[in-house]
Amino acid sequence: MAVRLDTPVQFLKGVGPRRAESFAKVGVLTVEDLLYHTPHRYLDATSITPAARATVGSDVTLVGRIVSKAVMPTRTRLRIFRAILRDASGVIECVWPGQAFLDRVIEPGQLVLVTGPVRHYHGRQIAPREYVILEEAAETNAADDPQGVVLPVYPATEGLSHRIIRRVIADNLDAMVAVVDDVLPPAIRQAAGVLPLRDAFLRLHRPPAGDADGGWEGGRRRLAFDELFDLQLVVARARHLAKHARRGAKFENRRALTTALKDALPFTLTTGQKRAVREITADMTSVTRMHRLLMGDVGVGKTVVGLFAMMLAVENDFQAVLMAPTELLAEQHGRTLTGLLAPLGIVPDLLLGRFAAGEKDAVRARIASGASRVIVGTHALIQETTAFHRLGLVVIDEQHRFGVEQRAALIEKGDAPDVLLLSATPIPRTLALTLYGDLDITTLTDRPMGRPPVRTAVRSSRQRAKLYQFLRDRCEAGAQAYIVYPIIDESELLDLKAATRMAEELAKSLAPATVGLVHGRMKADDREGVMRAFRDGAVQVLVATTVIEVGIDVPNASVMVIEHPERFGLAQLHQLRGRVGRGAEESHCILLTDAVQAAARLRQFAQTTDGFTIAEMDLAERGMGELAGVRQSGGLVLAYTDFSKDDDLIRIARSEARRVLDRDPGLTSPDLVPVRKRIERRYERGVELFRVG
Repeated sequence: MAVRLDTPVQFLKGVGPRRAESFAKVGVLTVEDLLYHTPHRYLDATSITPAARATVGSDVTLVGRIVSKAVMPTRTRLRIFRAILRDASGVIECVWPGQAFLDRVIEPGQLVLVTGPVRHYHGRQIAPREYVILEEAAETNAADDPQGVVLPVYPATEGLSHRIIRRVIADNLDAMVAVVDDVLPPAIRQAAGVLPLRDAFLRLHRPPAGDADGGWEGGRRRLAFDELFDLQLVVARARHLAKHARRGAKFENRRALTTALKDALPFTLTTGQKRAVREITADMTSVTRMHRLLMGDVGVGKTVVGLFAMMLAVENDFQAVLMAPTELLAEQHGRTLTGLLAPLGIVPDLLLGRFAAGEKDAVRARIASGASRVIVGTHALIQETTAFHRLGLVVIDEQHRFGVEQRAALIEKGDAPDVLLLSATPIPRTLALTLYGDLDITTLTDRPMGRPPVRTAVRSSRQRAKLYQFLRDRCEAGAQAYIVYPIIDESELLDLKAATRMAEELAKSLAPATVGLVHGRMKADDREGVMRAFRDGAVQVLVATTVIEVGIDVPNASVMVIEHPERFGLAQLHQLRGRVGRGAEESHCILLTDAVQAAARLRQFAQTTDGFTIAEMDLAERGMGELAGVRQSGGLVLAYTDFSKDDDLIRIARSEARRVLDRDPGLTSPDLVPVRKRIERRYERGVELFRVG
């Protein structure tokens, strides 16, 4: 059959119905999906070194068969996976310290490619930075001989190895590329200096050997520009519509409740907080709607800034609402606002899903009548049964935890209210402008006085007994601690400590301290019950996965222990560290790891407390990584953009998008209709945004 972009992948050579099911697990359903399923890394096998010529001190790539393997214990209890690799010239030992789990992955008879430095330790050995299984012991595929080529390595899944994906793409690439239509107007492509789309796919899936830029880089930049250009069209259009939508709230800076709040605060605002309040006040009193993101590190006082905006709305006889992603965080905000607003005679209303029906009905009646002027809640605020009397301001905390539809559902409860989004995830400015181009951005950086920095240290498992004694001593003195693990249950594939198993061990090791456990598979009510017990002091040590990354503020918690920190991004480590250091006591963050290769990276993190600096480090190290996850925008995925390399593409995409929209706001001209259709497929809001000319 003739191949088209929408042809199901099962009809391609080498696939079939059963393998198509495996492709579906990685999001590949059609020919077009397969073209966009690009390698996540490449191995340059154009200069393979024979094992016999691998000299100590050199960095080499070797290919050979595994002839034996073993897990070797050491006196320090560090387990080392060791394998002997043989090629036509001889043998060499490969060692992976602290990665005993590879014993369940690497088997004798496999053809393996390894890359890394050669050192001398009881003979020559290579410590691979990476490895790729090119062929299983039972396979004999001459097509997988990597000599003289650049090997693409694809994202894979169980039952669908990168070798199978590589073979399917190689067998079908020419036919697939032949049916590609380039929807980007030539003038824009030339302005960006990127390849035609067909050439880009060929570069990505069949990278030429010997190119100075690796061959594939030009292909990646083309796909990166496409997604950046589409994104800038979306955010610029959304910004225009949000700013010029019918204005429902007219605010005047009457300085009644805002001045009273300032005088009643038990602390002095930081310079950054004062600047943020001025910017938000200017927005709210302007002729266009406010649509602003307030971004800051953990503990810089974003909630107080948001409260000033809420008081400006209330003194203009409007209602102000604050929505949080979890009931625990909403309760926390409710207590904070109740304390700060008590001198003003304002009592916030709290609306949570767990409330009894009668209690929710009573709160909703007060909201609908206008008796409630300040409202705090969770998703219960966006239910159809919740109606507002005169909603003027919407504040959404941890806004990235909500999808676009959830945010829109709350905003649509009012008549075009002003919107303030809060985020405790610091992200670099370039990334912020790309992801949040439809918002004005205020950044808070200076921390309130009286909060000492968290002391961070890197420790190995040899110091575990000493650490446990430290935890017992701190708990006996009345403090509390978190211990975070990367996984919930033990796995045969991962040689990692798990939260459930360690919670049982720690209950014995840390006795008489009380130990609680929370993780993402627990029922929400059970999980929040344990977190409330920790907040209230009934639990002294909280064993957790990253569910505690956001949403719990316990000033008495002064110790954070993170097991296997090498498994987390730096930005995520910083978010976890932000759970302590919220009181006046000195706090500690202890990174417990035996991963030697991660030591330098973790020490660098330990010496840095600024979230924006750490975000820059994380961006340089991991590319988009988890930072892209700070925005759930109904389909936004920046899969190809490298923010450490693509600053020029970001600027060009932004300027070209503005130029295009100035000429054709609805993307209705023949040369732009294909671009609009691509946006409508890529973004859930695409149809809505470009419906109006």
